Amino acid sequence: MSGLLVSLQDAVVQGVLWGIMVLGVYITYKLLDIADLTVDGSFAMGGCVCAVMILNFHVDPWIALGIAAVAGMAAGAMTGLLHTIFEIPAILAGILTQIGLWSINLRIMGGKSNVPLLKTDTIMSKFIAVTGLSKQAAAMIIGIGLAIVMISFLYWFFGTEIGSAMRATGNNQAMIRAQGVNTNWTKLLALTISNGLVGLSGGLVCQSQKYADIGMGTGAIVIGLAAIVIGDVLMGKLRSFASKLISAVVGSVIYFVIRAMVLRMGMDANDMKLLSAAIVAVALCVPVMVNKWRIRKSYTEGGE
Repeated sequence: MSGLLVSLQDAVVQGVLWGIMVLGVYITYKLLDIADLTVDGSFAMGGCVCAVMILNFHVDPWIALGIAAVAGMAAGAMTGLLHTIFEIPAILAGILTQIGLWSINLRIMGGKSNVPLLKTDTIMSKFIAVTGLSKQAAAMIIGIGLAIVMISFLYWFFGTEIGSAMRATGNNQAMIRAQGVNTNWTKLLALTISNGLVGLSGGLVCQSQKYADIGMGTGAIVIGLAAIVIGDVLMGKLRSFASKLISAVVGSVIYFVIRAMVLRMGMDANDMKLLSAAIVAVALCVPVMVNKWRIRKSYTEGGE
């Protein structure tokens, strides 16, 4: 039982830290209706940049976290430029950036696939030294605190004129263009902010697990989509924008809790990507099938 509780606590911590990445995916997927595949590369880039800044340049962990977010924003801006200026389809632009980031991340880490931070101070270790809390409690407090800050910022930002224009771009581009808004600019800004959050999350996860790895972002987009779908199912009836942002983080926590429980039940860890893909596929297919069934049922009843 104690082992299960420890696993669940670790899952909640990971869910909160990855939840900031899910907020980034929410911006592109839900607000712009774009599945941005840059995420896999920008998440790893955030972790790699953060680790190198702390280890090689002895930068303060908080400043390194900010630099990780800026690196993620740069990656998102590159995808945005490919999509808006050169008119490359968004999904292909994301793939191109993601592929390029693999080599860039290796360069950042000096050709190494892994950079450990075992003997280096991080945000978590400094917080533990001040408060005397456990590693799990410290990571959870920091993660929840940053998640609240990011949700509050996004709630404020998307209530501004430019934020409202970004939301309208995803709903009806023709309408917002008629209002004189440059939709290329709103898309570019949304992709930049989105990947900035992804890079920030990558830096947090890096400092939490005490290492950065070239493959740490693999499958991040699937995790993000799964978390969004789970959060939407649990809190979909809540209509406020703030509740939708919160549902993204809640969905991330639930996803990692489900994953921890499945692993405790004996599922091979190598099958987790398949499970994530299955969760997303089922969650996306079920509403469509239910809607088709309702239409067919109403048509049959009307014919009678």
